[in-house]
Amino acid sequence: MKVEYNEETTVRKSLSFEIDASVVDTEIAALAKDYAKKVKLPGFRAGKIPAEVIKQRFKAQVLEDVAEKLVNKVVFEEINGRGLKPVANPKVVDLKIDENQPLTFRAVFETLPIVELPEWRGLRATLKKAEVSEADVDKEIDGLRENAAQYEPVAARPVENGDHVMADISWKPAAGGKSRRNENSMIEVGAAETHKDLNAGLLGMNPGETKQIRILYEPQAGPESGKPEEIDYTVTVKEIKKKVLPAADDDFAKDLGEFESLAGLRDDIRKKMVAAQERKNDRELKQTLVDALVAKSEIEVPEALVEQHMNARAENAARGLAMQGIDPRTIGVDWRQYRDGQREDSVKAAKADILLDELARREGIDALDHEVDAEVARLAERFKKSKEAMRAQMEKEGDLASLRARLREDKTLDLIKSNAKMELQG
Repeated sequence: MKVEYNEETTVRKSLSFEIDASVVDTEIAALAKDYAKKVKLPGFRAGKIPAEVIKQRFKAQVLEDVAEKLVNKVVFEEINGRGLKPVANPKVVDLKIDENQPLTFRAVFETLPIVELPEWRGLRATLKKAEVSEADVDKEIDGLRENAAQYEPVAARPVENGDHVMADISWKPAAGGKSRRNENSMIEVGAAETHKDLNAGLLGMNPGETKQIRILYEPQAGPESGKPEEIDYTVTVKEIKKKVLPAADDDFAKDLGEFESLAGLRDDIRKKMVAAQERKNDRELKQTLVDALVAKSEIEVPEALVEQHMNARAENAARGLAMQGIDPRTIGVDWRQYRDGQREDSVKAAKADILLDELARREGIDALDHEVDAEVARLAERFKKSKEAMRAQMEKEGDLASLRARLREDKTLDLIKSNAKMELQG
């Protein structure tokens, strides 16, 4: 067997193979003999089909199977023997195989580049101060009041803007189709999330009244947007209620079970918001430092790593919509175009992965066992599981290795930050 190793770029490599015709013919003969035991052909007894007949009738399949067997064997033996570490499975190209001929092909793959780590000490960044205004605290208080709101029945009168209507609703497409129904739906009349046609139709209705309301849904913008759709609703108003918010006072704070006064509640909210803002500022600061490090490096990035980041970004976007109850297949987004649009950021992210990994290796940074244990315990508390159950689940799903890698990266980022030149935001 002849093998030639080529470094096409700093990350793209290839191995050119030529396997002797005698080896190929031996494998063809063995496989044809194996086929003869399994296949059935008219005019031949089972297991008595001549090898030449097999090679003639099933030539393409025999050659394909022989090529797969030999390629898988020699490629990985050669890669392992040379100590190469592809970032993804090699791609076989230019394959040629036939009887009485050598098997030739190229195995193309990517490896991580040899990293010339740029100077990472002294990177510049602006340190933002965490600031929370009284208006920010007010907004959080209002959210708590909304959660504690009571819905009180009102005296018999027609529906007005701002009312919350308890109603039974059935609907079906105006053009015809299956009817659906929801009972005891709560609708806020006049709210932005309530369709304007439904808002208009509900105004003036009385408890016990049933009304037909046709709603026109305009298609969402996008390359796959459809036609407008009309839906016929049958709405029966059962009850009209007013939302009553609790007053923002000491009694409200005490009802939450943790505070003696409104001032205590506000102080707690302020501290938590400051802590959240500090975490956000820290993430942004570290990202700024990583961006600066990436900008100083000219390493080539394996396409396979870029593809992984592009796929992950598209999948995370779709998963985020699904978690909001939105079907990502129906919102008119060209997901292939969205994925391709992530290339530039994905190249930077892949480059950052390589640089941070190299820095961690050189500085001897790793996630220690007690650090992993502490994070597992924190996750266990968050998800209300025992530490043992949490660890077992993470090991089963492959998340423990990801956790260790994330902790290692966090420590590497902390090192970069501790050596950065900070300027406090004016």
